[in-house]
Amino acid sequence: MGHDHDHGHDHTHGANKKALMISFFIISAYMIIEVIGGFITNSLALLSDAGHMLSDAISLGVGVLAFTLGERAANYGKTFGYKRFEILAAVFNGVTLIAISLYIFYEAYKRFATPPEVASTGMLVIAIIGLLVNILVAWILMRGGDTEENLNLRAAYLHVLGDLLGSVGAIVAALLILFFNWGWADPLASVVVAILVLISGWRVTKDAVHVLMEGTPKNIELDHVIDTIENVQGVLSIHDLHVWSITSGQNALSCHAIVDGGMTVDESQTLLRTIEHELKQRGIGHVTIQLEDATQPHEDSIMCQVGQDLSARHHSHSH
Repeated sequence: MGHDHDHGHDHTHGANKKALMISFFIISAYMIIEVIGGFITNSLALLSDAGHMLSDAISLGVGVLAFTLGERAANYGKTFGYKRFEILAAVFNGVTLIAISLYIFYEAYKRFATPPEVASTGMLVIAIIGLLVNILVAWILMRGGDTEENLNLRAAYLHVLGDLLGSVGAIVAALLILFFNWGWADPLASVVVAILVLISGWRVTKDAVHVLMEGTPKNIELDHVIDTIENVQGVLSIHDLHVWSITSGQNALSCHAIVDGGMTVDESQTLLRTIEHELKQRGIGHVTIQLEDATQPHEDSIMCQVGQDLSARHHSHSH
């Protein structure tokens, strides 16, 4: 059972890494073109899109680095290996995005006051190519990687979607300048991009900090977990329950379970296997359970007290 799961994980891991690598090279190359284009055509919308692309390129590059480091085996110094690096990378990404968006707001503010001349034809051409590049990269990430579960890949994917909208904004602005000579369309488009960047930056940062704070994973319902364990034959009650994420897509659980005193070693092993199997179905891979005899409770630690209250509260709710 365990082997299959790991094999599946490695497969998506490889696919994720490959999708990120390809996307990283495409985005980096186009970003350079867009920066040059932004300066030549004097368009803030293009420059802000390029700024967004830079953050994309960083996010994709850091993502590749995170996967590469995450592959390094666990050792005595880092018993979980380097999986957490992904989450640190996501925090770094989110903060970078927020900083970039604030800078764009500042630049746009200056431009609204005195709209400069923009070479709209060049801007239009570059923005259209940018849109196509973003569609290509979004497709590669969607097809090749796991954008649902993996925080790092999701961050990269959100970046690219934001980019795509940035390119659309630049295209619309270029058309408005071309046909109506509305100079303010350029800083306006850049503000729209900045808002998108700000939102995605905030979200990614919030999710990553939640993982760093050992928060309960979003897709795990603690009540369901308590029910799952307590419904296993032989378990009387549980306490001192903790569920957390090691990195995105890898959840861990530890708890103390009070079991029937008359169990043989074999029976308790079977009991543990059953619980592990049940929890694996619920998306929790690392399970550590300490079995205790109801007749000899151990010294009450704080969490055990809390745990018993939790368990009691949970029961009064469910009945």
